[in-house]
Amino acid sequence: MTMSTVSGFDEVELGDELPTDTPDVSMKQVTSFCHSAKHLFERFTDHDAARKEGFPGAIVPGIMSQGLLAAMIHKWAPGCTIKSIDTVFRGSLIVDSTITMTGAVTDTDDDNKTVELDLTIVAEDGRTGVIGTALVEFLN
Repeated sequence: MTMSTVSGFDEVELGDELPTDTPDVSMKQVTSFCHSAKHLFERFTDHDAARKEGFPGAIVPGIMSQGLLAAMIHKWAPGCTIKSIDTVFRGSLIVDSTITMTGAVTDTDDDNKTVELDLTIVAEDGRTGVIGTALVEFLN
């Protein structure tokens, strides 16, 4: 079942799906992120420069992808603490495209009030660009 938001561990069930999210990965947003993170490489902020490096266009930085996944988790469970997030980058996500993020609860721990999530980011062309897991703790 897709849950829009949860306020506590007791509202979470194995198999719950996080709301699908399509974050803004426009050149403006990615460039702003790169400046804020001091992660300034042309492969992220210039389509032509990225093509010269063999990419189909400017790519979304991996650290930005992780941040977007963390934001998706916090939209779903605003009061949670992300204890860990681990990602595997399987393909490039292109700046100025539409990416889709999903997540699902794959494990729950009643004693510690934690849940494990499987996370995915799918590129506009249907390729899976990022897969990962997160461990999320609830205080209530």
